[in-house]
Amino acid sequence: MRDETICLHAGYEPEDGGPGVMPIVQSTTYRFESTEHIGDLFNMPTECMYSRFANPTVDAVEKKIAELEGGVAAMCTSSGQAASCFSILNLCSAGDSFISTSTIYGGTVNLFAVTLKKLGIECIFVDSDASYEELQAAVKPNTKAVFGETLANPALSVLDIEKFAALAHNNGIPLIVDNTFATPILCKPFEFGADIVIHSTSKYMDGHALQIGGVIVDSGNFDWANGKFPEFTEPDESYHGIVYTETFDKMAYIVKARMQLMRDLGAYPAAHSAFLLNLGLETLPIRMQRYCENAVKVAEYFKNSDKIESVTYPGLEDDKYNGLAKKYLPKGTSGVISIVIKGGKDAAIRFMDNLKLAKKEVHVADIRTCVLHPASATHRQLTDEQLIACGIEPGLIRFSVGLENVDDIISDIEQGLGRV
Repeated sequence: MRDETICLHAGYEPEDGGPGVMPIVQSTTYRFESTEHIGDLFNMPTECMYSRFANPTVDAVEKKIAELEGGVAAMCTSSGQAASCFSILNLCSAGDSFISTSTIYGGTVNLFAVTLKKLGIECIFVDSDASYEELQAAVKPNTKAVFGETLANPALSVLDIEKFAALAHNNGIPLIVDNTFATPILCKPFEFGADIVIHSTSKYMDGHALQIGGVIVDSGNFDWANGKFPEFTEPDESYHGIVYTETFDKMAYIVKARMQLMRDLGAYPAAHSAFLLNLGLETLPIRMQRYCENAVKVAEYFKNSDKIESVTYPGLEDDKYNGLAKKYLPKGTSGVISIVIKGGKDAAIRFMDNLKLAKKEVHVADIRTCVLHPASATHRQLTDEQLIACGIEPGLIRFSVGLENVDDIISDIEQGLGRV
């Protein structure tokens, strides 16, 4: 099936006489006829047995997202941050390191540089535009993964997925790609060599700002038995000696994440949250097309304004990343635009405070146009040096174009800029 059909039909198939719309299974527990059946599920978790790590409604959404991305399996989480965290913890232990591009979302920078550091895991930040040789120099013997964002938030740099996949695979480690802004409608990282894909489903996938969520998708392509990942190939004593690669083959990564991390940390979404996410997924292809169409027009308007110092939007022909965008995101580059207003932070705040249609909120990728000043909000905890590394200037505004009539969006921008 193609994406539009997958979004409507994958994941849930009604039984004869069953509900036509995916139902909400609002239950923590599931009943079985025999003790042996329950025991068997702890050997081979093929059914839902407890909703801390599996639920039928969430399972249907996981199957839909896995099919959209072209993966073998997926695991939903309670937030995008949980997905980022679990994707690394499933590979790294105290004493290990991993590589990440420096332009990633500010909350993820803090997670990687501060919180994971407390657990003894080192994040080595690199410039996404660095040469292969420079990137290779950052790899250590204990490096277990490479991480990057398809479209960086809010720098909007485009990840050269094939370059980073080559770096990862030449060193026997996987590439993890955060595909939140692109969604599988605009880019499928597995087709370019990524091994694991994550999303904050709170953004475009949900679209309506209704629920927080995340997801990890496993391509099933990485060889976990290459000698670098003994936790996959040796008995897991915390799970009655199971060997993930032997028992689960191509699904070893996602099953290990579920039966170790989700079992112990329990960051699983509620059934109702998954139901709301599914409603967003059903219209995702249509919405992404409209976001991109609106954003191109808005970006061009910003570009032609004498009050704007710079516009970053890979969909513009003269953008630094337009070449990579044409390669990896030929259908469009999302609805998010980064602009820098002349006059710095004060001018940026005056502009934002005078907007009437666009809403000031700590969110992005909504159906409604929204704006944020990252340096004083999502990236507030970063140092000046880290802000620069993330591509954030004091006057930078993240402008998330919604699905309103584009002329109304531009009219609001025009009157806002008129007060700067």
